[in-house]
Amino acid sequence: MARFHQKHFSATKLVALFCFASVLSLALLAVTFFASIASDWIVHKSPLLLIPNLTSSTTNSIGRDAKKIVPERFLSATFADLDAPDLNWEEMPAAPVPRLDGSSIQINNLFYVFAGYGSLDYVHSHVDIYDFRTNTWVERLDMPKDMAHSHLGVATDGRYIYVVSGQYGPQCRGPIASVFVLDTETKKWSNLPSLPSPRYAPATQLWRGRLHVMGGSKENRHTPGLDHWSLAVKDGRALEKQWRTETPIPRGGPHRACIVVNDRLFVIGGQEGDFMAKPGSPIFKCSRRHEVVYDDVYMLDEEMKWKVLPPMPKPNSHIECAWVIVNNSIVITGGTTEKHPVTKRMILVGEVFQFHLDSMTWSVIGKLPYRVKTTLAGFWDGWLYFTSGQRDRGPDNPQPRKVIGDMWRTKLSLH
Repeated sequence: MARFHQKHFSATKLVALFCFASVLSLALLAVTFFASIASDWIVHKSPLLLIPNLTSSTTNSIGRDAKKIVPERFLSATFADLDAPDLNWEEMPAAPVPRLDGSSIQINNLFYVFAGYGSLDYVHSHVDIYDFRTNTWVERLDMPKDMAHSHLGVATDGRYIYVVSGQYGPQCRGPIASVFVLDTETKKWSNLPSLPSPRYAPATQLWRGRLHVMGGSKENRHTPGLDHWSLAVKDGRALEKQWRTETPIPRGGPHRACIVVNDRLFVIGGQEGDFMAKPGSPIFKCSRRHEVVYDDVYMLDEEMKWKVLPPMPKPNSHIECAWVIVNNSIVITGGTTEKHPVTKRMILVGEVFQFHLDSMTWSVIGKLPYRVKTTLAGFWDGWLYFTSGQRDRGPDNPQPRKVIGDMWRTKLSLH
């Protein structure tokens, strides 16, 4: 009887150990899964490619020159940076605050940097102004209290800055339809008629006397919008009471560059889908959703029909204010590209792209000091500047991490 009891006890122990191991395995799988949902910043171990290091001159706030060594880049061989020449970058005075998903407009030597996230739980409600002539941050302006804080659409006529729609508040709160105008001479704000519907990060530009707004994400922050509206404006005022419906854009979505040059309107890159608010969350906590980043380029000309142009060298999003116009070409700095094919993590872009308007072709003209998205770019006296955004985790990890206010410049010679 005692022997029978011992056998029964051993079997019970084995069953218990098996059950414990099974539960532990399931728990580990669950942790891995939810970590995947919660973060785009997990390191993936795989074969590495070596990209040579970058040496650049750095100028500090008191003018002394120094050499800044950017470490060699190691990146998973399954998803590498594009080959690109080195550029000599100088570090300039950082923005007063770090910002992600902010916006910017350049008017002559002044660079207006709007709003954005300070962190996922904090948003800015002011404008910082940088003077390219003196390379200093010279002024701060408060925004209207009911103006959106990120994912704005912005455009200018050289004096008035039009600020369209966007997300109000931190995390993944909802968009608003309001439209504001800043008179950069008087520093006064005014209102225009609201959009027909709220949008996140719509492509926005002034063209032929009309303010054009298209694409972006709809109210749930994820569904791409195809709508294209325009409003006649002059000297910061609306000439019409309501927005006019235009030809829908062929592909919707947020985070695209929208540029007018040579009397043509270009819409470049972007994505379909975005993070959404977690259902029932009282703080509208961001929850990851499927996204598709694309390389599409579209153009409107005098026929008012969308034309498809050669695609970007790689899919690229988060570039709405990352562009400048130089020598009949469009230059774009940084962004985000398709998810890593193995880890499914967000991958930042570290290249500088040039779109040649005479030949309608693309080239890769250089590397940034690091990979970074939602850069705010300007060009002055031969210098390409960029500031702010969210940079990579280091040379060997292209996933996003730190929100920055850094300002960099490089002398750009394009033919």
